[in-house]
Amino acid sequence: MKPVSLIRTVVPTVAAAIWSLTALAAAGREAARPTVPLLNALQLAQYCDAKLQQAQQRIQALERPESAAPTKAADAKALLSAWNQLQIVLEDVQGPAELFSNVAPDPQVRTTAETCLLAVGQLSTGLLQNPAVYARFKAARAMEKSVDSVDKKMLRDVTNSFEDAGVGLPPIQRARMKAILARLDGLSQEFARNLRDNHQKLSFMPEEVKGLPEDYLSRAERDDQGNYLLGFDYPEFAPFMEYAENGEARKRYLIADTNRGTSRNLDLLSEAVTLRREMAALFGQTSYAQFVTRRNMAATPQAVQRFLEEVRAKVAALEKDELDELRALKADLNKQALAETKVESWDLSYLQQKLKRARFHIDQNGLRKYFPTDAAIPWILHVSGILYGIEFRAAPGPSWHADVRYYDVIDTHSHARIAGIYLDLFPREGKVGHAAVWEVRGSSSLAGRTPISVLIANFNRQGLDSEELETLLHEFGHVLHGVLSNTRYLGQANSSVERDFVEAPSQMYENWARNRETLSLMSRFCLSACPTLSDQQLEQIKSAHEFGRGILYGRQLLYAAYDMKLHGQTSGDPLQIWAEMEDATPLGHVPGTEFPGQFGHLMGGYAAAYYGYMWSEVLALDMLSRFHGKLLNPVVGQRYRKYVLSRGSELRAKDLVRNFLGREPDSTAFFEEISGRRPQ
Repeated sequence: MKPVSLIRTVVPTVAAAIWSLTALAAAGREAARPTVPLLNALQLAQYCDAKLQQAQQRIQALERPESAAPTKAADAKALLSAWNQLQIVLEDVQGPAELFSNVAPDPQVRTTAETCLLAVGQLSTGLLQNPAVYARFKAARAMEKSVDSVDKKMLRDVTNSFEDAGVGLPPIQRARMKAILARLDGLSQEFARNLRDNHQKLSFMPEEVKGLPEDYLSRAERDDQGNYLLGFDYPEFAPFMEYAENGEARKRYLIADTNRGTSRNLDLLSEAVTLRREMAALFGQTSYAQFVTRRNMAATPQAVQRFLEEVRAKVAALEKDELDELRALKADLNKQALAETKVESWDLSYLQQKLKRARFHIDQNGLRKYFPTDAAIPWILHVSGILYGIEFRAAPGPSWHADVRYYDVIDTHSHARIAGIYLDLFPREGKVGHAAVWEVRGSSSLAGRTPISVLIANFNRQGLDSEELETLLHEFGHVLHGVLSNTRYLGQANSSVERDFVEAPSQMYENWARNRETLSLMSRFCLSACPTLSDQQLEQIKSAHEFGRGILYGRQLLYAAYDMKLHGQTSGDPLQIWAEMEDATPLGHVPGTEFPGQFGHLMGGYAAAYYGYMWSEVLALDMLSRFHGKLLNPVVGQRYRKYVLSRGSELRAKDLVRNFLGREPDSTAFFEEISGRRPQ
């Protein structure tokens, strides 16, 4: 997952840590490595205020009279350079604050970071509604024929941001737009906080945990009656749903996990949807979906709907067949008639694990010994290094928790440090519960600015199963998109591409988790001897991966269709709409569940854009074809780095893909994948 950035769309204790980045050197170039001093909550508040004051001064410098509008290409470049420096000031506070509002161990730091982000959002909206600054960019855009393609695209991106913030609206509507954006920021923060800070533990009696692996049970917290106390972190929840034999226990856990945002989040989502509809109306758009898609690859909600219908036509039969197989398995396990057997939502992970173990001899928990976490990390660094001509060098430095690791990213050709990455991989209290990458610093060759990306996950410390290994690769795809960015301007850095392309590099990289050439390198990084997958085992993993494609994409289709319905032309209660749509699926709706209250994507950059996960995968699998199955080919890897990763959004996504492939994109591989027929 890639979190959305506000700006580019528009000696304390370690527990109280947060980023602060050093000032640029006098010549406008940064030191070899950005430093990471630690700040407590009070220091963070002061740092935030200072940065926003600095930004305000730069904004005032941009507010020249319209008579001083650009008249030649050099003036346009100077304007873009000044804008770039302003964006750097804002990102230097926003990037760290976004990260630590989600991961800082100290709740005071998280709260202070959230307050800072609201202030950054308000200043950013005010900037993008500033008519004087907008007038300068509009004048510069009128001269776009006299600048190169990068500057031309940047001028268009900036003026689009101004117009999307409402700079052209009448004063009363412009003020309303500003209020809506501020409220949406607050709603998003509260929604995420309700999930992140839910420390509820469910109690399970020993007989309810039968079937779970012994190593799982040995790590679980227990009360004084010997019951197991389990929360919602991935390493606790996912294995339980796969291995617990007690269906009622799985049902109870599923409902609790689905409702962990509490009913309050349903209210927050409902208000956000209403505000977005009002916001779209201010621009004369018929829906928020129309407002969003016009800037994406899809361009219109109608194009999205056509795509979703095409997906539906491909997966419906496969989903039914797979559920029929699971139903037959459940009937056999329960010794009951097939006609009396129904597969429930809380059965899916359990039955799929059982089927894959019986049919393909794949036990996900048993795979952990093949992918020890301490080996998987250097392995992915090594594989990425081979492909892209880089090296990751561990370096000491301050961090917000003892688990966090830092690496410099070195270009093996120039031997220069080009970026830095942080890995924060294990669950803890106060940390966001999913996997994601925060690009806390973007690149800008104009300012000599090197990027930094932070990978956040909640992995099992002992080892990864094949699905978790895919997650690691997916998120590392986001990391690479960030650290290999080499754009002129910060506003086009990293993964600032269209929202329905942003997942493509990550989805493509997942395929390295099932490749003999790459996996054969894993054992060399084991601290002690670890087994190597045989060719037969690898084929079984691939076959197991193929089973469940219909169920998986059927669910993704539901999420995307719900998102588009929620942000379409008609209004309604989010939970009621969800219940009706889920009830129309083969599994049906589980009474008492409140899934929309934990659907965090809809409170951020994926609102009216969740379809982008599948839309991106069309391009991801097409780009994968360029490797012709040779996934450690550095020639193709360097080409991909040059034409896609390094360019950020200096070109439209369709042009990035076309340049890499040397042809127009094709959807064949994607529809083979969702039909379970793509060669692995």
